[in-house]
Amino acid sequence: MIERRMPPLNALRAFEAAARHLSVKRAAEELCVTPGAVSQMLRALEDNLGVKLFHRVNRGIFLTDIGQAYLPPVRNAFRQITEASNRIVSTVDAGILTVSVTSFFASAWLIPRLARFQGDNPDIDLRVVTSNRLVDFSRDSVDVAIRHGLGSYPGLRSDRVLAVEVVPVAAPELVARLGECTSPADLTRWPQIHDAERKAWARWFQAQGIHEAGSPRGPSFDDSGLLLKAVLAGQGVGLLPAAMVAPELAEGRLVKVARVTLLEDFAYYLVYPEGRQERPKVSAFRSWILASAAETDHAG
Repeated sequence: MIERRMPPLNALRAFEAAARHLSVKRAAEELCVTPGAVSQMLRALEDNLGVKLFHRVNRGIFLTDIGQAYLPPVRNAFRQITEASNRIVSTVDAGILTVSVTSFFASAWLIPRLARFQGDNPDIDLRVVTSNRLVDFSRDSVDVAIRHGLGSYPGLRSDRVLAVEVVPVAAPELVARLGECTSPADLTRWPQIHDAERKAWARWFQAQGIHEAGSPRGPSFDDSGLLLKAVLAGQGVGLLPAAMVAPELAEGRLVKVARVTLLEDFAYYLVYPEGRQERPKVSAFRSWILASAAETDHAG
């Protein structure tokens, strides 16, 4: 079997236009080329396929049976390309801004402040989607993302938005089994539960003046909600935002085993591909969230 290459797109376009008009001249006018160029593309397409698509007569052209069968899928392919292109253009240029954000940050910080953003930017409609995994900007229909970590994402730009206080917490059953923590160094011997990057605990120990905490061992989660569940289940001590675990601490379902700490570089970051900040709606959101975060830091 002979494997044929994909016909050139311009030849397929010439075929679709000529078949629609049943005229080489009108197809040429539509494509802004000469009739000779259209005829050449049609012959090249037929040579590529090894079949005749048109009957040529003195006063025009007519589709062969094969040409009539070939036209619907070609026409449908161009329609799908046009529709897909229109969707992309409308998403990029329209006033819809899609923000991927962790559920905790969305509920605790972003949503209470959205009214102000909407008031300042009435032409932009936010679409907030919650996720903890890093976005694939080449495939996902997301403009910007907000993630908690160290802000190091290869190939992407990260703007530090806000650092939050974190606190080591554990289930009462685990504390009863291991004994009370009398100093931060004690936690180097406790089972630890980690974030996906496995770097938060190292940063926390360094902030306490402990530089030999050992290699990070134990399970890790890319979802802070799942990390919290693992801590509640007594699987280890977890390092979580203080505001996030405040209800569990108040109810006695968790115990604070060391002091609250603010880790400046372990923060929430606005993440997006380089150059995307030049888009008006992205620029508007970036300016607003950084200004709002600065006000939060100042108020704190």
